[in-house]
Amino acid sequence: MLNPIKKTIELSDGRVITLETGKLAKQADGAVELRMGNTMLLATVVSAKEAGEGVDFMPLQVEYKEKFSSNGRFPGGFLKREGRASDYEILTARLVDRVLRPLFPDNYHADTFVNVTMYSSDGVDMPDALAGLAASAAIAVSDIPFNGPISEVRVARIDGEFVINPTFEQLERADMELMVGATYDNIMMVEGEMDEVSETDLLNALKAAHDAIKEQCKVQLELAEAVGSTVKREYCHEVNDEDLRKDVREKCYDKVYAVAKAGCADKHWRHDSFAAICQEYIDALTEEEQEEKTALIKRYYHDVEKEAVRRCILDEGIRLDGRKTTEIRPIWCEVDYLPGPHGSAVFTRGETQSLSTVTLGTKLDEKILDEVLMQGRERFLLHYNFPPFSTGEAKPTRGVGRREIGHGNLAHRALKRMLPDNFPYTCRVVSDILESNGSSSMATVCAGTLALLDAGVQMKKPVSGIAMGLITDTESSKYAVLSDILGDEDHLGDMDFKVTGTVDGITATQMDIKCDGLSYEILEKALLQAREGRLHILGKINETIPAPREDYKPHVPRIVTMTIPKDLIGAVIGPGGKIIQGIQEASGATVTIDEIDEQGYIEVAAANKDAIDKALDMINAIVQLPEEGKTYTGTVRSILDFGAFVEFMPNRDGLLHISEISWERIENMEASGIKEGDTLEVKLIEIDKKTGKYRLSMRALQPKPEGYVERERAPRADRGPRRDNNNRGPRREGDRGPRRDNRPPRHNNDNNE
Repeated sequence: MLNPIKKTIELSDGRVITLETGKLAKQADGAVELRMGNTMLLATVVSAKEAGEGVDFMPLQVEYKEKFSSNGRFPGGFLKREGRASDYEILTARLVDRVLRPLFPDNYHADTFVNVTMYSSDGVDMPDALAGLAASAAIAVSDIPFNGPISEVRVARIDGEFVINPTFEQLERADMELMVGATYDNIMMVEGEMDEVSETDLLNALKAAHDAIKEQCKVQLELAEAVGSTVKREYCHEVNDEDLRKDVREKCYDKVYAVAKAGCADKHWRHDSFAAICQEYIDALTEEEQEEKTALIKRYYHDVEKEAVRRCILDEGIRLDGRKTTEIRPIWCEVDYLPGPHGSAVFTRGETQSLSTVTLGTKLDEKILDEVLMQGRERFLLHYNFPPFSTGEAKPTRGVGRREIGHGNLAHRALKRMLPDNFPYTCRVVSDILESNGSSSMATVCAGTLALLDAGVQMKKPVSGIAMGLITDTESSKYAVLSDILGDEDHLGDMDFKVTGTVDGITATQMDIKCDGLSYEILEKALLQAREGRLHILGKINETIPAPREDYKPHVPRIVTMTIPKDLIGAVIGPGGKIIQGIQEASGATVTIDEIDEQGYIEVAAANKDAIDKALDMINAIVQLPEEGKTYTGTVRSILDFGAFVEFMPNRDGLLHISEISWERIENMEASGIKEGDTLEVKLIEIDKKTGKYRLSMRALQPKPEGYVERERAPRADRGPRRDNNNRGPRREGDRGPRRDNRPPRHNNDNNE
């Protein structure tokens, strides 16, 4: 018999989240089904009973997957099945991983796999905001040791009010959007984007999110208690030698502290000096002791190094490279570094360097999004590459990993809102990290800004970014906020807080916290200190390039846009695309057309102005509306007994009646001398308001002969009574002769457009 257990969470707007366990995936260590409206996620967690030999870290793997069937769709491609994770799925998995990972016990090293799968959705509620809650609930109902629970929510400011877990539709109106992950007591992770908000607004959003998370954590504790999983498994994944730990500290601490206090800016010197201290200790042992204890010595030495570096910063205010806590490393920038790209820049801050390029393209270069819940096109792309040589590692480059996708996404969010409105180009920024010791994602934001300005993109405002660190001591309540952190300070510190923005406010942020008890007071200090650093870096950017280029570089494709009535889109495209293809072939320009806001939106792109002008002339000729009384040059398309049909505008034919060819009477069309294919000057003399048909005239363009008298028809009263077609009696064959059954059909003027 199934005995599922359910708990519910009610949001402030009345929506309900249901957590249920005991029905699905019962062989996993923990499994929870989460439902919100028609969105349903299944989260499972399985952890090995023993750790792998020699493993001294937490081997956690978090996967997030969305099934196309969840929204009644087929996957694209030939295989028609889900493939590798999309960028969106990877980013969602990273959000969950970053909150869970620090909360497993430090000495727990068993392989642990968390899987969250979306099995149902109607596209209303956003599932990524629910993945962290589902994953944590699955761990809560398992016996896996974990210092949680946690939850994640999305908080958005819509019309001045904070909304928790907004729908897709609501989020479109937000000027601020954050994903926040936290335990009941502490915020652990933040990531989001915003429209130049203040530091105070950001803190208020974090508080609103944390209040909602606290309620969700309470419900998970109730669920765990109902299941009976409050007692966690016993484990022993580490073998320690406390005497050895003490000995390593006694013999190495002072030497490590001296290197940390030296304040040398050379990363390699510091690393070599720290490594030499550890190696000196190992070399003093016998070969047998070395073989037996080296792994433990390196682990204990790492703890000694961490403690010495942190104490040096807290007690003496000296950082590893000798800087003050608020000091930014030296910066140099250069734009127009590469001749081939449409824009390029080098940004170097200390030992971190980004070479960024900008490519501007047309609508045809857009990225097509075809994901489970998101379909559309992306016109601003940012790609981040982190080759191993940037940190001096002798490793092959094996494609883009999750870290590169995450860092590129942060830089993308930082810059995208500062692109000009109605920007006609598809824009791709590529950041290649050539050196790294500190935040390369923030270097990407700065280099990306420089490259965009160099390309002539009229950004609303330049954007810069800075990474902040934190060193805390809970016993003494001391803490130090560090501006522009080094890689070692990130590794040994308690916080990695990245903030990007303009002179007027924050555009994006990402924060990971590794300690407990981080107060809002410390967060506020970090934000204000980050603002000072951000403005300092903006000053360096403005010194390098004070304003965007006035014009694009010569090899950038020029784009001209225009709008046309919706009902003329088909006329420009033509049957099977014949017309638009002909325009492109004749002009040499690239022409794209789309329907936006009930209008036809046309982009014409080419490397030279003549090609654009020619294409625009051809398009205008098609979409221009005929005007009565205007003269046109047309081509004769067909000849009939009573006149000719003339194409006086593209795809618009008008009737040139035989009586309108000349002021003189013409007996028949053969006598007129007009043939198919002839080019004629005609005047549009009438547009029938009911049928939309056009009447053309040649004689209206000719001088009227002297003495010419227009023949007038007698008034109706002088022409006898009108025949009543309903009561006219049988046809009198003798009066009019027999009916000609083989006469040609009367000309149909229905296509006279």
